[in-house]
Amino acid sequence: MKRIFLLLTFMLSFLQLKADEGMWLLSMIKRLNGVDLKKDGLKLTPEEIYSVNSSSLKDAIVQFGGGCTAEMVSKEGLLFTNHHCGYGQIAALSTPEKDHLTNGFWAMKKSEELPSKGLSVRFMVRMDDVSKRINAKLNNNLSAEERSNIISAEYKLIQAENSENGKYTVVVRDFYNGNEFYYFVYQDFKDVRLVGTPPNALGKYGGDTDNWEWPRHTVDFSVFRVYADANGNPAEYSPTNVPMKPKHSLPISLRGYKPGDFAMILGYPGRTNRYLTSYGIEQMVSKDYPAWVEASKVAMDVMKKYMDKDQATKIDYASQYASVANYWKNRQGTIDAVIKNGTITEKQALEEKFQTWALMPENQAMYGGILQDLQSNYTQISDRNVERNYSSQLQRNAKFITVAYQLGSLLNTYADQDEAGKVAMKTKVTDAIDRVYDKFNVKLEGEMLNSMVNLYQQRVSKGSASSTLMAADAKNLSTMAFSSIFATKESAMNFVNNPNRLQIDADPLLKLANGFVTDQKLTGDKFAKIDDAFAKNSRLFLDGLRKSQPETAFYPDANSTMRMTTGKITTLPIRNDRNYASIKKEKDNYYTEINSMVAKHKKGDEEFELPQRFLDLVKKKDFGQYKDKKGFMPVNFLSDNDITGGNSGSPVLDGDGNLLGLAFDGNSEALSGDIIFDPKMQKTINVDVRMVLWTIEKYGNAGHLISEMVLVK
Repeated sequence: MKRIFLLLTFMLSFLQLKADEGMWLLSMIKRLNGVDLKKDGLKLTPEEIYSVNSSSLKDAIVQFGGGCTAEMVSKEGLLFTNHHCGYGQIAALSTPEKDHLTNGFWAMKKSEELPSKGLSVRFMVRMDDVSKRINAKLNNNLSAEERSNIISAEYKLIQAENSENGKYTVVVRDFYNGNEFYYFVYQDFKDVRLVGTPPNALGKYGGDTDNWEWPRHTVDFSVFRVYADANGNPAEYSPTNVPMKPKHSLPISLRGYKPGDFAMILGYPGRTNRYLTSYGIEQMVSKDYPAWVEASKVAMDVMKKYMDKDQATKIDYASQYASVANYWKNRQGTIDAVIKNGTITEKQALEEKFQTWALMPENQAMYGGILQDLQSNYTQISDRNVERNYSSQLQRNAKFITVAYQLGSLLNTYADQDEAGKVAMKTKVTDAIDRVYDKFNVKLEGEMLNSMVNLYQQRVSKGSASSTLMAADAKNLSTMAFSSIFATKESAMNFVNNPNRLQIDADPLLKLANGFVTDQKLTGDKFAKIDDAFAKNSRLFLDGLRKSQPETAFYPDANSTMRMTTGKITTLPIRNDRNYASIKKEKDNYYTEINSMVAKHKKGDEEFELPQRFLDLVKKKDFGQYKDKKGFMPVNFLSDNDITGGNSGSPVLDGDGNLLGLAFDGNSEALSGDIIFDPKMQKTINVDVRMVLWTIEKYGNAGHLISEMVLVK
């Protein structure tokens, strides 16, 4: 009975939420019957948004490549996502001779579409709540190991019960810091092909300067197609595969929008920490993120030095550089926003209210000491967390370490085989070598290894550091690497052709890599009990926080599961330090248009130089059916939906479920949004779908793609 009351309270409090906060599981939306959302402009029923048995909006939304979102826009498997989401695939398909990043690419027929190796998209089939089932077997007296074993066993049973003998991928996730559990059934399609992309000059217009800033003028989209076997089932790439036919594809609106219009986003937000304590935020902005920012900047500087010298290197490292640069600016922006917005003070006020409740006689035994315990946990793991941030960037960017570690055990095993065994293994070994040395600049990687290890030695406390890295000669690591078996693809292949177990055992780069990995495992073991206590205290804190505020809607943090967020088209206050071009009044500061994009053009500037063809098309003013009814050609627009990383590429939908645009960014004023939602300042920056279609048809001369889509005028 109490559970029913809490559910009703939760539902009613959600109905009272006007803006826009919260990334909601689709099953939660279904429970609400859409009552309040209809007042805001939603015209769809819950069944039209999420249905297991019938076609619904969820069937048009896919997780793209594991880290972004995309949407189906035709019955022939065509999808839209962001240019920066497809960036890695576009780069992988580019060469100096066929530079799709720089020049763009448009397939004029299906046979010209480019298979994207390693890319897959994931459709959600259904989801369900298994909290009652799993929690019935848990209690707070279990050890961390006992709790983990019980949960793991239930996960395996749930996966086996729902996979239909491997037809589906089943993922079980915990929510509210381990207080609730849901499972998700997915179908993964692995034959995905590049159909079209604007050039970098449009897809990344504004570069790092405009990243996370408004106003924006970025044509941030790319087009792919999903293929299936003849029966419509997922299949590995084959020239005989056919375009898959999704259960639902999104109609595309050419009607435009105005401030106050309903806007809805469905997608796969990656991670938020809205219930992080003030102690966690203090650790994040004073220690963890500064370490991340500094290490990222060092890595970026090394990459850029070599990318500026050579076009092939620029293409090879473009995706890695863009990803590091994006998070570098995000992390620094988060630090600035937390300090400016007084986020820690807000959290402390919340914690004071919680503590008053926790000290009530009926609550004290369970919750009275939780905040103090969490504060102690952060003190214990502070230096270790700093080490994690420096080491994560080292592992991400210093490829010599990852290459040596990945190939080391394989080459060891290969060297131990008899001749027949070597013959049997050789294809596997050579394939692995081809893979790890693909797009690998030896000189860049040598300097990267020196720089990142040197920074690690300077910044990480000895009590938390890898003894292997601390003992390394950081100034001469590149010399050591260049003499290693793992120096180049050629040296690795030379070992394959002349294997010598003594040589690989003595390889200094492999010793460095293995020692570093071993040190990381030992550190993990050292902190295991503290981490277990932290997990339990975090779970109990959120459990108590929810109970202490039964009138508040506690939505679950993002965790890469499909969510829905609702809001409206909105404006943002005009800032004195930004170039607004044609925007004169704040009431118009909800969109940007193509003439203001041209006004930013700077010939010779890598971030702001527009292609001559684009400039010529704008001069002709041939915008066709994509021009707004007010007479301008729209580029980007703002809504106040609640999103985060992983939502990139998500569809922005009107109340009828028609596509208005693609979400691609947040704004710098609210970069603390993963920690706390600011209803006044937090916005989503979107590329207008009319700009997408105009670019496809007019710039790319690929109007045949438009004919696949349903346009709503």
